[in-house]
Amino acid sequence: MPTKDDHRSPFVDNAGPHPWRRYVALGDSFTEGVGDPEPSSPNGLRGWADRVAEVLSQQVDDFAYANLAIRGRLIGQIIAEQVEPAIALKPDLITFSAGGNDVIRPGSDPDAVAQQFEDAVVRLSRDGATVVVFTGIDTAFTPVFRGIRGKVAIYNENIRAIADRYDCIVADQWALKEVQDMRFFDDDRLHYNALGHHEIARMVLRALNVPNDLRPMQPDPLPHRTWRKARTSDLVWAREHLVPWVLRRLRQQSSGDHITAKRPDPLPVVMSAPRADAASQTREGMDS
Repeated sequence: MPTKDDHRSPFVDNAGPHPWRRYVALGDSFTEGVGDPEPSSPNGLRGWADRVAEVLSQQVDDFAYANLAIRGRLIGQIIAEQVEPAIALKPDLITFSAGGNDVIRPGSDPDAVAQQFEDAVVRLSRDGATVVVFTGIDTAFTPVFRGIRGKVAIYNENIRAIADRYDCIVADQWALKEVQDMRFFDDDRLHYNALGHHEIARMVLRALNVPNDLRPMQPDPLPHRTWRKARTSDLVWAREHLVPWVLRRLRQQSSGDHITAKRPDPLPVVMSAPRADAASQTREGMDS
């Protein structure tokens, strides 16, 4: 087993320009950017990883970014399909988020999922790349996933222990209280919207100790809804999102079937123009 001295410290001293030139992102819909549409981007999605890459690319020359994530992937599929291709790209920065789709499934074992996660981290960290891993969000705020809060917490403790063993940087969603608000989520109540992806990008950049000018974004005030309107919204959500999800599980299908990675090769980053909805929701204040 590698020792701490064999790996980069998780506390990156970025007093000067950050040290990374080749970034590869691995994962599922969270990393692909589902919920954050951007017609000019590959697969029509932007997401937090693109946003992080945009910031990193502005600070150094010759920066390249690949994103291998595909929606709906279980951790075994991510490992089988993405880990070796990622290593072959010779990155010096890797973000690895996996296991969420496994943990939310009934009967899944967060300890068994974490063992697969650790095996992947061993492989991803063997060449000295900085590896960023993610804890899962605290689901207490959402009735849909409140029941699996304990499983997520167990999985998170495993993730933190793995990060400690292999000197990974932890991007701690569990502690990110800002996004524990349904206004940061898409209509499916599962994926972040543009505001949510923006906040995750800010969290990752803080974890990497990379100075940036991304500012907090203030969502619109919560609308007043009667019980009847709330009930109607729940029924629409169940019909349009929950039932199709259940049917895919029964048919052993995935939302990622026939989807390919949006950035399979490390390429220079082309900045996305700020959207009107994002600009209107940005509030004053320097990044913390």
